[in-house]
Amino acid sequence: MTSDIETLETLSSDYKASVPEDLRETRSFDWYLEACYEDPKITRNAHQRVADMFDFYGTSYDETEGVVEYRLASEDPLGDGENTFYGTVIHQSIHEFVNKVKSGARRLGPERRIKLLLGPVGSGKSHFDKQVRKYFEDYTLREEGRMYTFRWTNLGDVIHDQDPTDDTVRSPMNQDPLVLLPLEQRQTVIDDLNERLDAPYTIRNEQSLDPESEFYMDKLLAHYDDDLQQVLANHVDVVRLVADENKRQCLETFEPKDKKNQDETELTGDVNYSKIAIYGESDPRAFDYSGAFCNANRGIFSGEELLKLQREFLYDFLHATQEMTIKPKNNPRIDIDQVIVGRTNMPEYKDKKGDEKMEAFNDRTKRIDFPYVLSYEQESQIYDKMLANADVPDINVEPHTLEMAGLFGVLTRIEEPDTETVDLLSKAKAYNGEIDEGDDLDVKKLREEAARKAEIGEGMVGVSPRFIGDEIAEAIMDSKHRSRGFLSPLTVFNFFEENLEHHGSIPEENFDRYYRYLEMVREEYRERAIEDVRHALAYDVDEIQRQGEKYMDHVMAYIDDDTIEDSLTGREQEPDETFLRSVEEKLNVPEDRKNDFRQEVSNWVSRRAREGDTFNPQDNERLRRALERKLWEDKKHNINFSALVSANEFDDDERSAWIDALMEQGYSEAGAKEVLEFAGAEVAKAEIED
Repeated sequence: MTSDIETLETLSSDYKASVPEDLRETRSFDWYLEACYEDPKITRNAHQRVADMFDFYGTSYDETEGVVEYRLASEDPLGDGENTFYGTVIHQSIHEFVNKVKSGARRLGPERRIKLLLGPVGSGKSHFDKQVRKYFEDYTLREEGRMYTFRWTNLGDVIHDQDPTDDTVRSPMNQDPLVLLPLEQRQTVIDDLNERLDAPYTIRNEQSLDPESEFYMDKLLAHYDDDLQQVLANHVDVVRLVADENKRQCLETFEPKDKKNQDETELTGDVNYSKIAIYGESDPRAFDYSGAFCNANRGIFSGEELLKLQREFLYDFLHATQEMTIKPKNNPRIDIDQVIVGRTNMPEYKDKKGDEKMEAFNDRTKRIDFPYVLSYEQESQIYDKMLANADVPDINVEPHTLEMAGLFGVLTRIEEPDTETVDLLSKAKAYNGEIDEGDDLDVKKLREEAARKAEIGEGMVGVSPRFIGDEIAEAIMDSKHRSRGFLSPLTVFNFFEENLEHHGSIPEENFDRYYRYLEMVREEYRERAIEDVRHALAYDVDEIQRQGEKYMDHVMAYIDDDTIEDSLTGREQEPDETFLRSVEEKLNVPEDRKNDFRQEVSNWVSRRAREGDTFNPQDNERLRRALERKLWEDKKHNINFSALVSANEFDDDERSAWIDALMEQGYSEAGAKEVLEFAGAEVAKAEIED
């Protein structure tokens, strides 16, 4: 057996290490009471435990957006990053969701509301909901997230009509063992626990025992002449409680069925017909606690496509949220403790929002918008993750492919700006962070304007990432079938165009507009491809560094009103204004804004120097672009442009060097040849005409 092969022994050992040591142990109520004093957090309610869970896996703070990013979403530590979420707007939504849970943990009101995740198809709301449940399972396995429940034992010794198979009965609602204490004595304990608790919330538990447990408690207290200690010592075991969605334990996903077959018992439980013959119909022991609210107790209830339920069916949520109780048919009320999350798409939300008869339900929801991503680079990360998680064939994804796919998606989602000074593409670039100092763009105002125009919110309509991801997948397989070892933007654009009208989620009235957006993306890619070709034809790292250092020397002398030594004569001279403007004009920096630009670059250099970083013009996006464009102007006169338009000269040394330069930018060899054909001819044509 070689060392790189797992053995059953090691696999078993790894599994055992992942299981809590006390998972299968039974403890006494005395032990639990002492454990509560040692760690009051084990008595937390569902909102408090979920709130702590988000912080447990780590956080970071985005000062620019004022948003807390939670690592369980931004990094997915349990999945090694496989299920990360991208996009500022998504992390804003997650931040808002967690704030509502944390407010509920402090009893500020949201604990009595449905947390309704609202968004278009494919926006990530279901993915996030699933991620929360996954992490809640893991958290309850850990020491920091532990919780306990109880089971009744030796019932047949006292209750003579008890079915022998029910001699040991687990708490049907997985209630906290503290609920076994009468309310007055329980409150005394809780007051003590809150004095020891180090948390931003306080412990509180005013629940009643579920009807079946209440029945056993009454019978046992009568037998022991109200000696509670005897009851708990002889008939109660405390056991570890771990959330498990597959076992429908502290986690439940409720899916709407056919409207004709909807039954409230799916939520609240029903009569256990196998026990009626033993106990009788009205006996609480003959109730089956299998409703979704019962299964989710102490954890998270997740309602999928919640608003597709019939209006009458949704009324069960009124008590569940406002009163934190459920009322099964022909049975006493049952207290519940859970975070209730609902998910819905736009059509159902609009329908229920306009229904006056749904006013009470709507008032008990806290809406959290889950829009599409509105930054095309962040959108491209979604597709990059999709490819990283898949068994992608041996294929090179060419530069700009995923970004341009993301740009198309973003253009369909953002509102057309009202002002004539900003077009849709400029707005998309501004949302992507591409704003120069001289640009007359205010992203905050653009967002506010869009919020006023949009029916619900910006990013709540448009092309789904699923559509784009599906077409990327089709383009990859098509490339493989045609023995193309690369995926280019041009191929992806073709699949968008061919299949746009075949996608069921895209309304027909949007086709013409989306085709127009696709042409805008094609033109943007053409400009980028031209830049890449120019870069390959003229790029010189050493020359960029020399020109950058020269520019900064002259800028510093200009700002300090000083002279600079001429590199050839050694004489002191004034800063070379002609040289400075030759660089700045490549970024369209006007004469009256040159001082602002020079001060901006100077501040950047000074800041890096304080941090111990050496000057490198490659690290400043604007300066790099300006220097590259100047280098192009300086060197283009020595380039043989006729070779760019000659398809038969791919093997000559000059073209080979250009292909190598493109490959250094991330292109495959075949992809480099394609981009030379696509953009090289346009570069040559423009320069030859000049």
